[in-house]
Amino acid sequence: MQILRRLLITTVAIVIAISCCITATLSMAQQPAPAPPAAPAPPPATPSEAAPPAAGTPPAPPAAPPKIDTGDTAWLLTSSALVLIMTAPGLALFYAGMVREKNALGTIMQSFIILCLISVQWVLWGYSLAFGPDKWHIIGGLEWLGLNGVGLEPNADYGATVPHQAFMIFQAMFAIITPALITGAFAERMKFSSFLVFTLLWATFIYDPLAHWVWAVGGWLRNLGALDFAGGTVVHISSGVSALACAIVLKQRLGYGKENMAPHNLPMTVLGASLLWFGWFGFNAGSAVAAGGLATSAFVVTNSATAAAALSWMVMEWMYRGKPTVLGAASGAVAGLVAITPASGFVGPMSSLLIGVGAGVICYLAVIWKSKLGYDDSLDAFGIHGIGGTWGALATGLFASKAINPGGADGLFFGNPGQLGIQAVAVLTSWVFAFVGTMVILKVIDVMMGLRVTREEEQMGLDLSQHEERAYSKN
Repeated sequence: MQILRRLLITTVAIVIAISCCITATLSMAQQPAPAPPAAPAPPPATPSEAAPPAAGTPPAPPAAPPKIDTGDTAWLLTSSALVLIMTAPGLALFYAGMVREKNALGTIMQSFIILCLISVQWVLWGYSLAFGPDKWHIIGGLEWLGLNGVGLEPNADYGATVPHQAFMIFQAMFAIITPALITGAFAERMKFSSFLVFTLLWATFIYDPLAHWVWAVGGWLRNLGALDFAGGTVVHISSGVSALACAIVLKQRLGYGKENMAPHNLPMTVLGASLLWFGWFGFNAGSAVAAGGLATSAFVVTNSATAAAALSWMVMEWMYRGKPTVLGAASGAVAGLVAITPASGFVGPMSSLLIGVGAGVICYLAVIWKSKLGYDDSLDAFGIHGIGGTWGALATGLFASKAINPGGADGLFFGNPGQLGIQAVAVLTSWVFAFVGTMVILKVIDVMMGLRVTREEEQMGLDLSQHEERAYSKN
């Protein structure tokens, strides 16, 4: 029976690969033909040829300042609220349902308090480090500390039709959810005090510089041409690889591999996954920073990739385990959301299906290999976000098309193989920076105050040992 299942898995993998090739061909065929090149403009007149202004002619008026568009602003603020929902209650419920009952409240508390902590950090210094005036192509300056100079007028570099503060608060929601994703790796065993310090240091020294490299004007990866529409490298690779570092440093939970650690409330997890799917439309479509065609395209491909990933994960699990599971379908959907994130503003619907199918298969394999490698990534933060984000970033280098977004670049399948190399550089950089930086932060905290709860506190559960509360009343 086991041999038959493996044979079926291999057959399906081959069929998927063939389907991917066929669909990629169809996807390229469906792209609109490029417009014929415009006739070259005549060369500009030299100073000696230029006609002098007539006597008494007034100077040309200055260019009009950027004007706020109410539709774009409304969409960006709505998207900000949608991304907030992804953290609390979305991620909080998704993770809390997967832990044991004695740790449910502590897990919810981690996501909720990150929302509070990073909201303050972002206003005080985080936004300035991430998006402030560029310094040496690696970090933002301190000119925008406390949102000094970040007002209600548009900033043409980041959103010419929305208030600067609207862009700032939208980006704050990304800074919030990223460290919250990491908590899935050390669920059920980290001290709450150490968790607070880790979150603050990680956001400041890992997230903020990486966001500057990829998204800020002057950032070196942005200058290189790396494409990341909504956070494949900045959010998912950084959080997923950091989650792996956490799982290695904090080691396995007590009883891991011996005791039953099954999710205590799968309906809660599915509700959380559904809220993540809902909020992700703001995450990806909101990254267009305008209400228009690009936002619509990102919205459509986000939904398509997510559905395809949930289905492909379900099929893989069905053949490998003999039955499809609700947890597997929910995890597959999240894997698809992760993978389409960097590509959402650069690919069309057919390409998004391929990215989604690949995410379901690749992330499922990463999760089942976890037990063979021996690390305890409690809620599969690395398997879904680290691996899914890597696949999505590289897939952007395969499927990106300027027919979808003229401001982007073509990928390998659209005639530009160099883009895949650029994406690989961004992926490798994000992996190394996030892993090494997180290891350093964890080691410093461990020396200064310790990372793990005591054996007795872990057996009692985080709800009681860290918060003296229960998630569920006992009659």
